[in-house]
Amino acid sequence: MAHHKSALKRIRQNEKRRLQNRYYKKTARTAIKNLRELKDQAEALTFLPKVVSMVDKLAKRGNIHRNKASNLKSGLMRHVNALAQA
Repeated sequence: MAHHKSALKRIRQNEKRRLQNRYYKKTARTAIKNLRELKDQAEALTFLPKVVSMVDKLAKRGNIHRNKASNLKSGLMRHVNALAQA
């Protein structure tokens, strides 16, 4: 157990941030899943910017690597564009 006041505070902050990070990451994963399930291109085009924004924020915060964010966005955009041909 920590003995210093600052160490106790750091433990509290870490736990709080861990829970926030889990929430943001899970929310983005669910949004990505929902976007991939969409079959209507118009609907997907309106939802895509929101999902891309979520992914960018995760990368900015360091929850996911910036290259993973880029790959996710690329795949999602390819999916939305493929809906036009279908």
